[in-house]
Amino acid sequence: MKVLPVVREQGAGSGSRRSEPQERLATEGTAPRSLLPEGVVRAAVLADVPALEALQAPYVATGDLLPRSNYDLCRHIKEWVVVAEPGDGSILGCGALKIYSAELAEVAGLAVRRDRQGVGLGRALLEALLTQARDHGLAQVFALTRKPDFFLRLGFAPAEKEQFPEKVWADCARCPRQNCCDEIAVALRL
Repeated sequence: MKVLPVVREQGAGSGSRRSEPQERLATEGTAPRSLLPEGVVRAAVLADVPALEALQAPYVATGDLLPRSNYDLCRHIKEWVVVAEPGDGSILGCGALKIYSAELAEVAGLAVRRDRQGVGLGRALLEALLTQARDHGLAQVFALTRKPDFFLRLGFAPAEKEQFPEKVWADCARCPRQNCCDEIAVALRL
C-alpha cells in the first residue's frame, strides 16, 4: 500500500522531496502547505469501502455530501485517498480527485469524522489531492461545496458552476438536488 506524502517542500508539485523545505508565501490561487506527520494520508483500497460508506453516511443524511453507492466507491476506488489513525488504521477522513480532462479535476467527497475535525486532517486530505493533481499536470481543480470557507482559507477562489460544463454534463444532470442545488463552486489554479 502506497503512503502519500503530506509534508512536502513549499511550492513543490513535481513529486520529489527535498531534505530542507523552502518556504514561500502563498499567492492568490495557490494552497498553503501544512506540516502534518507523514504516513497519515494514503491511497484508499477496496477494503476501505465499508469505512468510507460509514464515514460519509452522516454527511449524506445532512445533504453535505451526495450519496455514493458501494458499487460507485468500488469502481472508482483509485480516485480516493483516506486519512487513517496511525495506531489502528481506522478511517478518519476521505476525499477523491475526479479528473474530467487533461486540464481539470474536481475535489469530491471530502469528509472528516466529526470528532476529529479542526486538527488539520481535512487540509492534509486536500493537500494530498492537490499533489496528485499537480503530478498529473492539471491546470485547475474545483469543488462544489456547502462549506466554501474551508476551501477559501486554503487558497481557492469563488467560481461559477457554469465554468465547469464537464461536471454539469457528467454529474449534475443525474443529481438528486439538480433543481434545488445550494452548492457553491470554488476553484484553484495550479
